[in-house]
Amino acid sequence: MADILPFYAIRPKKGLESRIAALPYDVYNRAEAKACVEGDEYSFLRIDRAETQLPDDVDTYDDAVYSKAEELFEDMISKGDLVKDDRKNYYIYELTMNERSQTGIVAVASIDDYLNNVIKKHENTRADKEADRIRHVDFLSAQTGPIFLAYKSNEAINEVVKRTKEKACDYDFISDDGIRHRGYTISDPSDTEIISKAFKDMDSIYIADGHHRCASAVKVGLKRREEHPDHKGNEEFNYFLSVLFPDDQLMIMDYNRVIKDLNGHTPDEVLGFLKKKGSLKKLGREAKAPGHKGEVSVYLENEWYSYEFADELRSDDPVQSLDVSVLQNEILEPLFGIKDPKTDPGIDFVGGIRGLLELERRVSTDCRIAFAMYPTSIGELFRVADNNLLMPPKSTWFEPKLRSGLYIHEIER
Repeated sequence: MADILPFYAIRPKKGLESRIAALPYDVYNRAEAKACVEGDEYSFLRIDRAETQLPDDVDTYDDAVYSKAEELFEDMISKGDLVKDDRKNYYIYELTMNERSQTGIVAVASIDDYLNNVIKKHENTRADKEADRIRHVDFLSAQTGPIFLAYKSNEAINEVVKRTKEKACDYDFISDDGIRHRGYTISDPSDTEIISKAFKDMDSIYIADGHHRCASAVKVGLKRREEHPDHKGNEEFNYFLSVLFPDDQLMIMDYNRVIKDLNGHTPDEVLGFLKKKGSLKKLGREAKAPGHKGEVSVYLENEWYSYEFADELRSDDPVQSLDVSVLQNEILEPLFGIKDPKTDPGIDFVGGIRGLLELERRVSTDCRIAFAMYPTSIGELFRVADNNLLMPPKSTWFEPKLRSGLYIHEIER
């Protein structure tokens, strides 16, 4: 039973949505974030990455950074750039990329559901990456970046969403990257009840993207429980900001691999090794993405190859059956010596949104060989999570990215 609730949102003042909405804080390095917000008085990235508002010699994780974020946040509220809703609502957030739309329910999810594995994970988190967002949420007493959750499509929720989208939207804008963003408020109490009941009837919700933000929000909630020993369980800090999407609307893109050197092998030796592990077909100079599970496109010495894993390499195991697992276990480790892709400096990862030409560029500059993967499916993700297992690092790349600043959840009002 999933406890997915409406909440009092803080939202941009009408007309400022496109100015305030920002890509997630972790898609930028410090220099990129600073350049992005330079001269901009509205972008929420100023709050999510408040070190951009301080001298470069101030450490990214200094207390001054989080204090600055709190100051900027409170300033936007006091000026009316961010407005607090006076009633609890569910909201609808629709994103359209390349004429393909996905529509999610904006709500808050229970930290207990996370702890009890009703909200299921498929990735490990790192304490050092959690620490930053723990302090950010704690200083602001607000969650600013929504967690991307997925659920198995539900007809009752679909009907409410369809009915609500027939009404006027709250905002409608196209961001600089060409993504269209539209939002709606679910104001009918009967629709609110339908959505709440539909989620209560679900025994599993899945984290699609945002494992570190989610873990951080949960830890702040647990900290606030300790600070409020008389808590009742229904306080806002017991919940975290989420956007929940039905599985049949989600698109997972490929997450590709580039290798820095050939580990002492010649190109011919590499090709010979691949042939022992499957079938290899030369494609030539024209880039071609893999067309199905079990196929990998390989770029080496200015040539593309189509590569198929041998049947005996396939597995029924939820994790070992993933193409990224087969590649790692059968090729990257034995051939290139990549034992731990999380830490090995000899491998890098390229999100599918950057295209195959980015793989060619990397091989022509700082790498020797690239592997373009067929995307992991949402069904594979669910299967791994349902078995309480973990995916290899960099298994999924979700697009489009949710914007921060459109919906904010105060954890203490």
